[in-house]
Amino acid sequence: MAFTRATGKHRAPSRLSRKSAHVAGVAALATTGVIGTLASPALAAAPDAAPGSFEDTGLNQAVITDTLAEQLDAQAEAQELEAQEAAAKAAAQAKAEAEAKRKAEARVKAAREAKERADREAERQRLNAFQLPIAGTYVSTGYQTGGAMWSSGSHTGIDFHAASGSTVVSVGAGTVVEAGWGGAYGNNVVIRMNDGTYTQYGHLSSVSVSAGQTVMPGQQIGLSGSTGNSSGPHLHFEARTGADYGSDIDPIAYLRSHGVNV
Repeated sequence: MAFTRATGKHRAPSRLSRKSAHVAGVAALATTGVIGTLASPALAAAPDAAPGSFEDTGLNQAVITDTLAEQLDAQAEAQELEAQEAAAKAAAQAKAEAEAKRKAEARVKAAREAKERADREAERQRLNAFQLPIAGTYVSTGYQTGGAMWSSGSHTGIDFHAASGSTVVSVGAGTVVEAGWGGAYGNNVVIRMNDGTYTQYGHLSSVSVSAGQTVMPGQQIGLSGSTGNSSGPHLHFEARTGADYGSDIDPIAYLRSHGVNV
């Protein structure tokens, strides 16, 4: 007796039919852009795959692609982080080098300024330095020594022992206000010192400066001799508060006040 199917009942689809339907579904997903071009490799599954083996589908390819994209993103982020760290290190190094350069330049500037200050101080001391008018000599006649030789009745300066032709120098820095014949002083030089005082050098055999000339400490102004009212070769030296005769002060005290050992 033949059997007929009950209304609404259907035979279960075969394995081949299921696979065809699955392929069609994958194709539909690919068409809508969910899987796209990744669906086609699933259709090339090996026909002799062992029963129960994992079936490679377009969906699997999509998952793999998503995972690869995540890995690439992570790699890009890591590379960007490395680049940022490298840039930060380079910036820090550049800043450190700039700071080191600034400090080195500051040290050089400080050393230069210190040297300039030292040079100025040395020049100031040199200009303010005083010395004997003749080297290696001694006082042969003291200040205010009495006698008929001097018109004022006493010696207005001191005499330094000196052979004729000995070098006579300015005891300090100043400006020559008189150079030439000075009557009883013979050939003489008068210098207005930088501190406002005056010094006079008399009985010279020759004069080597002129009025208005600036002289430095130790600069030659003439040679010793015995011109004018003189009993023999020597240097007459006076210190004064003014340019005129009669304003004399003790020359030894004057020189000692300026650091000269007399």
